[in-house]
Amino acid sequence: MKKIFKFNLIALLMVIIVLPALAVDPVSAIKGSSGGQFVKVGAAGGQFLKIGVGARAAGMGGAYSSVANDLTALYWNPAGLADVKGVSGSFSYTSWFYGYSHMFAAATMPIGTNFQIAAQIISLSSQNIEITTFDQPDGTGLFYKVQDLSGGITLSGFLTDQFSFGVTAKYVSNGIANLSAGGLAFDIGTKYETGVQGIKIGFAIMNLGTEQQYSGSDLQKTMKIDQAFKQAPQDYALLAYPFQLPLTFRAGISSEVIKSEEHVLTAAFDFVTMSDISEQYIVGAEYTWNDLLSLRGGYVFGQSQFNICGGVGIKYIGGGIDGSLDYSITPTSNLGLVNRIGVSVKMK
Repeated sequence: MKKIFKFNLIALLMVIIVLPALAVDPVSAIKGSSGGQFVKVGAAGGQFLKIGVGARAAGMGGAYSSVANDLTALYWNPAGLADVKGVSGSFSYTSWFYGYSHMFAAATMPIGTNFQIAAQIISLSSQNIEITTFDQPDGTGLFYKVQDLSGGITLSGFLTDQFSFGVTAKYVSNGIANLSAGGLAFDIGTKYETGVQGIKIGFAIMNLGTEQQYSGSDLQKTMKIDQAFKQAPQDYALLAYPFQLPLTFRAGISSEVIKSEEHVLTAAFDFVTMSDISEQYIVGAEYTWNDLLSLRGGYVFGQSQFNICGGVGIKYIGGGIDGSLDYSITPTSNLGLVNRIGVSVKMK
């Protein structure tokens, strides 16, 4: 009877979360609708900010805004940082497409009894890419790299026993060849433990930032204004079009459907909308045996490449250290596999 009640309650809360988001989409209110006939693909820069961090969250498909209780919460919902007690560190690595590497590193420490402060860094970098031209399509012998970077500070804590918040201030930098763009951005999240059947609700708005614009030596040119006249070449500069970061809204709900001394099964659902893509719906689950071994799975609706995903995790407790090692794999429709590995350590 309790399981039926829990299922019905989760379904009701899912409807409560999603319907208002569809009726008044926070992203749409600021940037215009991302759904319908005109999907604004490519309307935002800083695309590396849309790549999820952490093998645990990725193994659940990203249905993590209400589950987040480790340092990767800094990406999914900064309010989840409040659940991380003591001094902790986390690192995750993603093998992205075509030789790109995506990395996340973070550390946190407590401030008083109910608050945590954390520092984080996220990077996406390429290998050397050879420059080609119309005259030299096979390469010029010169190379360039892509280097995107985000670094920030987060404050999170409990305002009540059940309600937590998180705020992140970060600097986002985009770099390609000799061009770069940078600016400030903010993430805001809340998380509420209902106290009913272990149900948690999370909300987050990410990448609220200033407009960015590329600048650099590659935009500086020297040439004759009019080839018909015999005149000295003139210096001029190309003007790059300004862009916004991908504003993101997440709403999620989760519950420990099964909980005993040996077995814990967590089910989660997330609604995600961004300023430049259509809405996504994510279902995920995590099964943990003896607080030691975890199996995860998830599915993303509304994505053309990333749909099904899975992962595994193992914990280590001893010697005053709590540690975990997580791995996830995400197949794509036609781009290959995305592999993630994550390591976290917490000092008791």
